[in-house]
Order: sequence, then C-alpha cells, then structure tokens
Amino acid sequence: MARWSSAGSRCSWRRLAIFSLTCLLIFQLYSFFSRVGKEVENMKHLLALHPVPLRQLEQVEQMILLPPHGLRHPHKINLNDEFLNSSSRARNIFFPREAIDPKTDLDNNGHHCYPGRIWLDTDGNPIQAHGGGILFDERSSTYYWYGEYKNGLTYRANGTGTARVDVIGVGCYSSKNLWAWKFEGIVLAAEERNETHDLYKLNVLERPKVIYNKKNHKYVMWMHIDDATYNKASVGVAISDSPTGPFEYLYSLRPNGFDSRDMTVFKDENGMAYLIYSSLRNKEIHITSLNEDYLDVTDKMVRALVGQHREAPAVFKHEGIYYMVTSGCSGWAPNEAMVHEAESIYGPWETIGNPCVGANKEFRVATFFAQSTFVLPMPGGASGWFVFMADRWNPSDLRDSRYVWLPLSVRGRKERYIGVPLWSRVSIFWHEKWRIPTRRD
Repeated sequence: MARWSSAGSRCSWRRLAIFSLTCLLIFQLYSFFSRVGKEVENMKHLLALHPVPLRQLEQVEQMILLPPHGLRHPHKINLNDEFLNSSSRARNIFFPREAIDPKTDLDNNGHHCYPGRIWLDTDGNPIQAHGGGILFDERSSTYYWYGEYKNGLTYRANGTGTARVDVIGVGCYSSKNLWAWKFEGIVLAAEERNETHDLYKLNVLERPKVIYNKKNHKYVMWMHIDDATYNKASVGVAISDSPTGPFEYLYSLRPNGFDSRDMTVFKDENGMAYLIYSSLRNKEIHITSLNEDYLDVTDKMVRALVGQHREAPAVFKHEGIYYMVTSGCSGWAPNEAMVHEAESIYGPWETIGNPCVGANKEFRVATFFAQSTFVLPMPGGASGWFVFMADRWNPSDLRDSRYVWLPLSVRGRKERYIGVPLWSRVSIFWHEKWRIPTRRD
C-alpha cells in the first residue's frame, strides 16, 4: 500500500506541475497578445492621424549602387575613398547635380526632400546654412534655419592644412513648411578689418544655434568660436530682439574653463537651457546649464561619454527621456553615428547603437555620408517622430556641402516592436525621396 501511495503522490505532483506550467504559459501568451493588441491599436491611432506619411517614412528603403562606368575593378570600389576624391567618377552618388527648387518643384513633387541634392531658396540660390539648427518661433508660427554661410572660396589653412572658407557670417532662412526657405540675410556678420575680434574673417565660426528666452524676450545665439589653428576652442554668444537679427555679438568664453569645439544648445520644456559640447580635444562631451538669461553657463557641469571621442552632438527629448546623436572624430571623412540616452540631461548617458536604417552597409556605417547637426520635432503632431538634420561636407568645395534630412523615429523604452527586422529603438530611415508631414496630412 505504501508503494501505491507513493506512486500516486508522484503522479499527482506531476499533474500539478504540468497544470501550473500550462496555466503560466497561457497567462504569458495572453499577456503577449494583449501587448501586441495594444501596440496595434496605438499604431492604428497614429496611422489614423497621419495615414500615408507614417507608412512611407518607416519603410526600409534599400540602395543598390551600380559601379561608375570605366572603373577597372568595380567590385573593389571603396565608397569612403570615392567620397573624398573630388575627381571620382562616383561623385554624382554623393553630390548630385539635380536641385530641390521650391519655385518649380511645388506642383510636380510637392514638398519632397531629396537628401544630398542642392537645395535652393525661394530666390533660386543654394541655401547656405551649414552646421546649423532650427528655431520654431511661436510668436510668428515660423521656422528659422540658422547656419554657417560658406559662399566663398575653399582653401587650405596655414598651420593646420584643413579645408576652410573665410568667415562670412551666420545665414538665416525662414519657412512655414520646412521646405520652401526664404533668405532673411546674414544675421551675424564677420569682422573684415579688426584682426583681434572673435569674428575676424580668418577665424572660425561654426555650428550656430538660436533659442528664445521668454523672460527677457531675446533671441540668443550660441556658436563655436575658434582661431585658425583651432586652439582658442571657445563658445560665442550673441543676442537679438528679432529672429531675423541683426544679432549683436557679446563675447566668447571657455565654459567652466574647458575647451569647447563642436557644440549645440538644448532648451527643455520647463525653460531650462543647456550647452552641450565636445571637450578635452574631443575625448568627452560636457553638459552644463545656462543661466536665466541664457547668456552664460552656470557652475553645474557634468562629463559624459568619457574617452569615447565623440563630436557633433544633437540633443532631443521624447517621453521624458533625453537622446543625443553624435559622430566619431575623423576629420572630413564620414563615420558611424551613435545614439545615447539618459533619464536626466546630466546623465548617466548610455550608448544604444547606430540608428541608421536602410540604404546599404557602407552608407549606414558612414551615417549616409553625413554628420549630425540638429534634431527637430516632426511637424504635424506625430508622437515619436523627428527630422534628423545632417551635413554632407564637401571638403574640396565647402560651399557646395549638402544637407541630409531624414525621418527619425523613437520608440518607448517598454515598447516591443512587432516588425521584422528588430532595429534600434531610435531609427533614422534612409529615403532617396520623402515628404515632411504637415498638419494637413
């Protein structure tokens, strides 16, 4: 009787274990399909708001490149080498001759972006706003694009040998739709004669960014200021009563005593503003808050991405999480972008990978042969969508550097993407042609 009782007991325990595992599996499957159902409903809601643009923007668009005619060994072509070779037969891949012209393209192509093409303003001239950023002015419901005005001859600087154009100033363009841009003029001009001035034409003015201060009603511009040898490594500050200038240059400084090269500014929803810059000769990123009038830094500063040698920071925020796109340090040669995230602007910052999706591998590891400069919330109210702005530098003719604008999407930390393949939570999608959604879409 004892043996039968023992066997029956073991059998009961097995049945109980199998029953428990079955219940657990059913619960897990129910939870999984519930989450999938919620995500599908969320996606349907977003697609109901923007049915066509979102479907198009998230499509993975591949790129197949035919080798340029006449190459002896076309299978051995190195796109990085071809990009830096101004006489390459592959030049048109990176710097196509076609232009985006708002005067002629409006009826035919309707507000489409073509990354890498010449982009003309409403007067028919190539836009000169390199290394720039965009301010949306709530008072006028207008976008203002500020950037380096490089419409001059490219030459090699004495001492460094780097390609450069004499400083002309900061160009400003205005638009209601982020596609047709009106030239508003040079809103901060170079100094032609005073060799001791920060803005003297033989010095360096790069990456201007403008934010608006609601307390003093001033438009504040921050920029990278340097000498011809890149040893000054400072930031400059200018102010204006109007988004179209003129801006009054105030001074330069080394934030908290540290050298500053590639930089950006970020204004949070609560009105706090921050300066983010490459420091210690690009070995790390520093983040410091600005004071109430945005004209100086505070004592609060943190070091991020220590030892990672990152530059060209572009900072944005989604659902309480801060994100930063950076590039590596390789001169004019393109390199792989990385995205970093943090729950606080002061970190800690975690690197979450290369965001580039589509095209081909060589384009993805070269950030589509461009370098980050700014990330702008996508108009139209689509949550989690942004415009990634980058420069495709042309070191042989800097004024012919191009703009690579592409859609960037961010998924919540707790979301599980149900598509295939499973790419980064922050994704920049390659498109040879795409349209920025508007509220009318």
